Amino acid sequence: MRPIGFSTGALAYADFREGLRMLEGRGVQAVELSALRQEELVPLLQAIPSLDLSGFEYVSIHAPSQFDANWERSLWEQIAGEVRRGWPIVLHPDAISDFGLWRELGASICIENMDKRKSIGRSAAELARIFAQLPDAMFCFDIGHARQFDPTMTEAWLILREFGPRLRQVHVSEVNTRSKHDCLSYCSILAFQEVAHLIPENVPLILETPVPEGDIGAEIAKVREALPIGQRTMAA
Repeated sequence: MRPIGFSTGALAYADFREGLRMLEGRGVQAVELSALRQEELVPLLQAIPSLDLSGFEYVSIHAPSQFDANWERSLWEQIAGEVRRGWPIVLHPDAISDFGLWRELGASICIENMDKRKSIGRSAAELARIFAQLPDAMFCFDIGHARQFDPTMTEAWLILREFGPRLRQVHVSEVNTRSKHDCLSYCSILAFQEVAHLIPENVPLILETPVPEGDIGAEIAKVREALPIGQRTMAA
């Protein structure tokens, strides 16, 4: 069974402690500690030593999705201090100004593919140019972003075939036309099944679906249906 969990930011906006509380006793194996906005990062990093994360097999940190270029080195210094934990650091490529800086963190950085609003990182070709500048970086595949960019799932297939060896985690949600995360629909479940066989069974699934506490179990069940182990389609 694939390791599965949530991004704390999906469950509780800008409140990682509440997100963790909502996951208590649910048997999830993975968690992404979310600091999507600049002002969230320092409080999160300062709190990590006091957080009980012993119940999770996999932990990652999502760095701010946007940040000022003049704050980039300060952000890098703070993130670099966490590398010793061995947790992947998810980073949006369009936020990067100084690729040389992030190159120094090697495989600790986990580049995420982007939604259609962005100018880079959306397709396999665009990601190839990013990984050329970050040759040791790992990959966070956002399957909702990939489907929004190309509903046929062809680009998702190309991305996974090209960058599968770098794959460290998968973000799962339905991404709507406004580039907002939604819960999975029947259509997104069918679409995700088309590429499920390209995702190794040991790669953690991190849900970014905004669900109330009472619906966490039901949403996990939908994700397991969308990304079953060993699923193959006629097109594959």
